[in-house]
This record gives sequence, C-alpha cells and structure tokens, in this order.
Amino acid sequence: MVLEAIDWIIIGLFFVVSLAIGVIVAKQAGKNTSEYFLSGRSMPWWLLGISMVATTFSADTPNLVADIVRNNGIAGNWIWWAFLLTGMLTVFLYAKLWRRSKVLTDLEFYELRYSGKEAAFLRGFRALYLGFFFNIVIMATVSLAAIKISGVLLGLSPVQTLFIASLVTVVYSSLGGLKGVLITDFIQFFIAMIGSIWATIVIVDLPEIGGLQNLLAHDNVKDKLDILPSFSNTEMLITVFVIPIAVQWWSVWYPGAEPGGGGYIAQRMLSAKDEKNAVWATLLFNIVHYAIRPWPWILIGLASLVIFPDLSDLARAFPNVDSSVIKDDLSYPAMLTYLPSGLLGLVLTSLIAAFMSTISTHLNWGSSYMINDFYQRFIRPKASSKELVVAARVSTVMLMFFAAVLALFLSSALQAFNILLQIGAGTGLLFILRWFWYRINAWSEITAMTVSFFVAIYFQLIHTRVGFSEISSSNQLLIGIFITTVAWVGVTLATSPSSEETLKSFYRLIRPGGPGWKKIIAKMEKDQLKDFDRSGEWDVPVAILCMVLGSIMVFSMLFTIGYFILGDYRLGFVMLMLTGLSLWALLKLWKRLKMD
Repeated sequence: MVLEAIDWIIIGLFFVVSLAIGVIVAKQAGKNTSEYFLSGRSMPWWLLGISMVATTFSADTPNLVADIVRNNGIAGNWIWWAFLLTGMLTVFLYAKLWRRSKVLTDLEFYELRYSGKEAAFLRGFRALYLGFFFNIVIMATVSLAAIKISGVLLGLSPVQTLFIASLVTVVYSSLGGLKGVLITDFIQFFIAMIGSIWATIVIVDLPEIGGLQNLLAHDNVKDKLDILPSFSNTEMLITVFVIPIAVQWWSVWYPGAEPGGGGYIAQRMLSAKDEKNAVWATLLFNIVHYAIRPWPWILIGLASLVIFPDLSDLARAFPNVDSSVIKDDLSYPAMLTYLPSGLLGLVLTSLIAAFMSTISTHLNWGSSYMINDFYQRFIRPKASSKELVVAARVSTVMLMFFAAVLALFLSSALQAFNILLQIGAGTGLLFILRWFWYRINAWSEITAMTVSFFVAIYFQLIHTRVGFSEISSSNQLLIGIFITTVAWVGVTLATSPSSEETLKSFYRLIRPGGPGWKKIIAKMEKDQLKDFDRSGEWDVPVAILCMVLGSIMVFSMLFTIGYFILGDYRLGFVMLMLTGLSLWALLKLWKRLKMD
C-alpha cells in the first residue's frame, strides 16, 4: 500500500505537535521528580480521566479485540469487560485512599504500610520487577502491534517500525514528564476515537460487506453476535463469563485493572488536585473504556470474518508479512488497507497516537519506579533533583530499547495477555485487603508475588514438557489463584504483622476504618492520641453499593449501545432505562461517601 501526500501530512503534523508539547513543558517537568512524575499534584479530573482512557487504548488493543471476536464472538470480550468491577471498586473505595497517601509512586506504599527490611526489599524488588521486566513485556506487546500494523499498511520491517515509532515517543516522553504525557494523551484520545469510528463506518459500507444489516446477517458473523455467552455452550460460558465475573476481577493483577488500584492508574490518581478529582477521573475512565470505546473495534473484527475468514486468507493477502505473526489479531490492520487516502492517514495517525500514548505512559511510570523506588531509595538517597530528572530521562530511553528488542520475539497480543493474567493470578485479593486488614505484611506480598510467578512459569514452560496433558488457560488461572491465595494467606497467619508504630502511622494518614483494624484502633484509643479521629471513617459498605450501582450503569450503557447497533431496539431501550435508573440511584447514594 502506498500512502498519498495527504496521509503523510497528517502523520507529520501529529509528530510535530507531540514534539512541541514535550519541548514546551520540558522546563517545568525538569524542576524535580514531583513535577516529572506527578505534574505537581495539580491535575484536573477530566484531563486525568481522558489520559487513563488514551493510555489503555494502545496499538495492540484493537488487534486483541479483533482476535477475541474472531474466535469467541462479541461475548468473548467478557474476559476483559469483567475488570470493570475492579475499576469501579477503585473509583468508590480506593481512589481517595491513594490520594490521602501522598506518595510519589504506589510502590512507596510498601514502606508506608509495612515495616522492616522486608518492606524495603519488597519496594526495591517490585521497582525492578514491575518497572523494568514486567513493564518491558507490556511495551513489547504494544510494539508487536505496531510491527503488524506497519507491516501490513506500510510494508516496513519490524526493525524499521520500532526505530521510527519509538524515536518520537522517547523524545517527548523524556522531555515533558507526566505533564507532557497527559497533554499529548488528551489530543491522542480524540484523534484515536475519530479515526476508529470513521474507519468503522467506511469498512462496514464496503461493497464486499454491503452495510451493517448484511454484515450482521452473514453466515460467518451471525453466530458471533451474542453479547452474553450462550448457556448452551457450557465451556465458553465458564471460560469467558463465569470465571471472569466470579473470580478473575478480584483475584488477578493486570496493568490498568489492578484490584485496589495501582500502576499508572494510581499515578494519575496521585497527581490529581484532590480526592474528588481522583474519583471523578477514575469514573470517567471506566465509563469510556468499557462502555463506549470497544464497539468500533468489535465491528471491524466482525467485518474481517467476511473478507478474511481464515488465517490462510490473511497469509495470501499479505505474502510479505512474516508468517510467524499471521494470527487472528492481524485482521484489524488488514481491514484498514481498504480505507481511502486521507482517512487512511488519519487512522494511521490514530494508531500511532494509541501506540505513543501507551508507550509514553509506561515509560514515565516505569521510570518513576526505577528512579524513585530503586535508584534514589537504595543507590543515591542524597541525589539532587537535577540528577534524578536526568536519571529518569536516561532510564526512559533504556526501557524503550529493551521493549523494542523483546517485541521481535513475540507473535500474538492474546498470547501475551494470557501470560500476564497468569503471572498476576491470586495476587488481587491481597491488594484489595491490605488496606483493610492490619495482619497483612510484606511477607504476604513477597509470597504472593513469588508463588504466582513460578506457577505461571510452570504452566507456560514446564507442564507439557514433562509429559502432562495440556490444561486450558482458564483452568491454569483457577489453579494459580488457588495455590497463590492459600500460600499468601498461610504466610500472613504464620508471620507477625508490621510494627505497631508503622500500623498506627498508616492508620492516622489513610483512615481506612473497619473491623480489620479493630485491634489497632483499640490501642490508639488507649493511647489517647491527639491526632486520632474516628469520626466518619467506615463508609466501605456505601462504597461497595456505589460500586455495584456504577457497574450496573456502565454495563447497561455497554448493552444499550450494543443492542442498538445489532438492531434489537426493544432491549436497547430497556438497557437505556436501566442506565438512567442506576445513574440516578448512584448519584443519590454517592452523597453519603466521605471525601476530603
């Protein structure tokens, strides 16, 4: 495919704007690590919420959704839609707690909540494990999508793609810090949404497809249209719906959907002006991410079943693409080859924007761990602000280099998604309870992290090689959750809690309340501490009710859009009414939440 001049102009203008933003905010971002990593804790909710959305729309996300739709239909998306429950728990329960902590990164939480050398070890190890190794895997999956898209649309080799795509992103990310990332995310989001919606309209109207009604009636598509899995297909029902809704959302750690918040979502909550801005930002993210954004990708995934029904069709259409990356997730960029000039440039720009928004966030987030939680904490505790900012910029470049190298060895976005789910299996419940149960300590987290990792390694690399029959990914997940949870709960009960001084300090700062802190509360009351105030603390039951109502609202909104697209207007209006009722009830209940 040959891009016309108008396509290159659109792409070039976007690169210029992104670089300009990085240059403009570079001076402010370079003042200190608080400015570089948290934008001075002064960001409004709407900018933070849109940035969260832009970050989670990476170049590999449409590919992943297309892969899911081709294999399991629309209902297959419940494997990630179920994480809305995690998101809503973060909105109404954990956003304000994170903002109260006043930490620079969420890894500082470890030495705020736990005591002893094990807490310091956990912070340092997680800084390298998440900030470097885990972060690189995530960025590599995003880079893999860029390789596939450019291979199909531009005929570039993987090395050429990674060099070009990484250069601009690294420059503006390293210069502008989080503020540069947030501003470019805001622009990138609207480019990405306009591009994906417009592309969907054009593709559905292609002569080969013949409009939405013909698409939905096509033999390759009509059995893929259920939004909820069919109860007659027990295996799929359990795999993509029951397990995610009943178990996965609270038990699995996954970037962007961490139980209890964390990672770059926590980074944005920490950079908010106050608790209210942190809560509203996270709510905006969950509404757009789960209810609104997936439908253009779903429709293009369905359309690809008409034009490229099998992998062999993709291989014949793109003989120059490496056979190792001819997977179902290639169908999304393959469909974009049907776009006309001008629109092709806009859609390519939207995918470049998606790539850059995700990569820039992960670069800044990963660098914050490596510099604040490892370099400054353990190597150069007396480093000047200038030295730390320089080190952050160097680490940004280093992270991108290693991610690009790893991307050359991956083949599928869904493959990487399943590996990441398995590595985090069983850790989620700990991240939820550590705020509300004083007994959890650093050894609990060390155990959960270690056991879940080795269980994942066993299933991915050892199980079938030693002669055992293959186990489905859903059963692997359940086994991993069970083993990891039993291990960390056992260690929690067998070891001593953190020091009383640390627990009291944490409680005074965060004010979590509840029966899990009853023993510590009693000691603080006995000590008659002047700065200890119990009034209005325990609003967790109200927060959980808000979470339930918020989840109903967003799922109803998701169903409303879906049923209207699929032509089932009766169910569409029913879901629309349910959306309105749940929103009304949520707003009434929300007033009872305690926020500073």
